[in-house]
Amino acid sequence: MRALVVQNIDIEGPGLLQPTMEEAGWELDIRVMDQPGAVLPGTLEGYEALLILGGPMNVYEEESYPYLKQVDQLIKEAVRQDMPALGICLGGQLMAKALGAPVTRNPVQEIGWYRLRLTPAGQKSPLFAGLPGEFPVFQWHGDTFALPAGATRLATGDDCTNQAFSCGRGIFALQFHLEVTPEIIRTWAQAYGDELAEFGGAGAAERLVEQTAALWDEYRQVAGKFLSNWIDILKGRR
Repeated sequence: MRALVVQNIDIEGPGLLQPTMEEAGWELDIRVMDQPGAVLPGTLEGYEALLILGGPMNVYEEESYPYLKQVDQLIKEAVRQDMPALGICLGGQLMAKALGAPVTRNPVQEIGWYRLRLTPAGQKSPLFAGLPGEFPVFQWHGDTFALPAGATRLATGDDCTNQAFSCGRGIFALQFHLEVTPEIIRTWAQAYGDELAEFGGAGAAERLVEQTAALWDEYRQVAGKFLSNWIDILKGRR
C-alpha cells in the first residue's frame, strides 16, 4: 500500500501521520517540494491514497510555485478515482480550490490552540467517530476555504466557520493541523517567529509552547482516535 504525500515545505512534515500509517503497513512517498529537484508524479498510478500537507504559500500563488498546478490535477484525479485523500491546512484549501470553491482571507488569523466543534454530520463521519463533540486543535492560518458544491461541513469554530469538510466517501479537507507534535510546534514558533510575535505580541512563542504542554495529554488522545479512524477509512477503501 502506497500513499503520495505532498509536503510543501521542509518544516511542515507529516508528523503523527507518518508513524501511524507506516505501522499500518503503508509506504509513504513523501515529496518535499522546497527541496532542489523535487517533482510530483504525473498521475496517481501506483498509489492508493493522497495526502497534502500545510505550507506558508497561498493556493493562488501558482506562478511562484508552479507545482501547485500539478497538485490541483492530482486532487481532481483522486476525486475521479474515489481515492482516499486528506488535505491539511493549505492542503485542505487546495482541495477546496480543486473542487471549485474559493479560498479567501479568514476574518481573523488563527495561531495556536482553539476549540473545534463537530457538526451533526461530523459526529456521524467515520473520520471523527468516537470523538467528543468539542475538542482542542492546533491552528496556523490566515486563509479559509468555502465549501465546494456537494461537500459536507464536518467541523466549525468560533473564528473560522469551515474547519473540515468531506466530499464523497474518502475526500477530507481540514483547516487545522491534526499532525502536529510539540517538537513541530516549537520548530514553527522559531521559524515563523516574526509572524507569531505580530499575532500574539512579546513572549508569544513561549506562551504557545507552554499552552501546548498543558493541552498535550488531552490532544494526544484526540489525535490517536482521529488517526485510528483514518487508518480504518483506508482499510475500508482498499
